[in-house]
Amino acid sequence: MTLGELIASFREDATDKVETYLWEDEAVTRWLNEAQDEAAVRGRLLLDDSTPAVTTIAVNAGQASYQLHAKVYEIAHLHWQPSAAAHSGKSVELVTREWLDRRHPEWRVRLGCDVMYAIQTERALRVVPTPREAGVLTLEAYRLPLKPMANDSDKPEIHEASHPYLVYWALHRAFSQPDADGFDPQRAASAEAVFTGYFGARPDADLRRATRHDEPQVNVVYIF
Repeated sequence: MTLGELIASFREDATDKVETYLWEDEAVTRWLNEAQDEAAVRGRLLLDDSTPAVTTIAVNAGQASYQLHAKVYEIAHLHWQPSAAAHSGKSVELVTREWLDRRHPEWRVRLGCDVMYAIQTERALRVVPTPREAGVLTLEAYRLPLKPMANDSDKPEIHEASHPYLVYWALHRAFSQPDADGFDPQRAASAEAVFTGYFGARPDADLRRATRHDEPQVNVVYIF
């Protein structure tokens, strides 16, 4: 479905088909983009392993921390490849600071093993130990949509089968506006329930942190 079709579906379901509309196109568009972000996080729908700006990090010798792409919220897999052709690459294990503190208390100054670790925070990645040579980190990551929908012809990035359910989030947001003529808490709750029933509940911050991880993980579960 295109953005124009999604807005038309919203107006049909909201009984808001006659101008002047209760909810302007600008607001409905904002809610539909918000819906796609919510859907991507709840359902872990967008796993990227091919967009260079998202999946490739150039590593410098002596530098431990690197910014993640703004749309990345969860890393599923990491691989390290030194620049020197003679050196083979290897997988990088995602762990927490707490795990490293327990297993390798002196990890901040030295690490007495050949394993490479990484700590993911909300916006950055800390490599342990600090690389002694340049190279590339390649990752597979769950992310948000790269661009918001703006034009009527734009389409959501998530699979087409899920497009109609984005409308339920927009309905939830519309009926939740306390100062609007269309304020209807019961319809808002009903629409949110349909959206959640399809995409799942939103993980809270504690859950996202907990799944980044008490044990090293290659396949690891977010925020935006």
